[in-house]
Amino acid sequence: MARRAGSTAGEVRAVLAGRHTDERLLRRLADVLGMHAADLFALAGLPVPDDLAPADTAAAEWVPYLVVHAVHLPAARRQEFLAHVRSPPRRDRRPGFAPREPAPHADVPGGRVVGLFRHRNLDRSGLARTLAVVTPTYLSPATYGLIGRGRAELTPRLVTDFAALLGMDAGELAVVTGVALPAPPPPPAPEAVDAAALL
Repeated sequence: MARRAGSTAGEVRAVLAGRHTDERLLRRLADVLGMHAADLFALAGLPVPDDLAPADTAAAEWVPYLVVHAVHLPAARRQEFLAHVRSPPRRDRRPGFAPREPAPHADVPGGRVVGLFRHRNLDRSGLARTLAVVTPTYLSPATYGLIGRGRAELTPRLVTDFAALLGMDAGELAVVTGVALPAPPPPPAPEAVDAAALL
């Protein structure tokens, strides 16, 4: 892994132990691991650089509705829609990503996972609405707040459903959170895969 990231084993061990926070190395490691760089920063408990944060936090108001409507399209139309969403030129980002909701606790597994959705413009309400449509999980926004504070259990079912919406492998997310999955989960539904891509 270190070689593929253009680094040394010692530097990678230092990153994993939380002693080394070279931004360039974290970005290269994200590529090697097949992760979104913003996710790796968030999981490491580091501020996500502005260029990796959402361009417009006001989008949190309408992103869940966009996802909900998109997943009800036929598969071919969803692909057309994703291509359309990717086509406009990127807007200049506003400096200083500042979501409206307070950050979950980064030192608890549920907080790390719920925090990943902040960089997808999903607040607790948006997370509840979106997960209810693309996975079997239906919980209140307040429950996601409790999970983010470590006051409600992060279950294997939630890890699997969170992973689907994050576009991550459920087994890898289980390792990150320390939540054991009783069995390998089935692959996520195509609608969940497209929702993750859209986010």
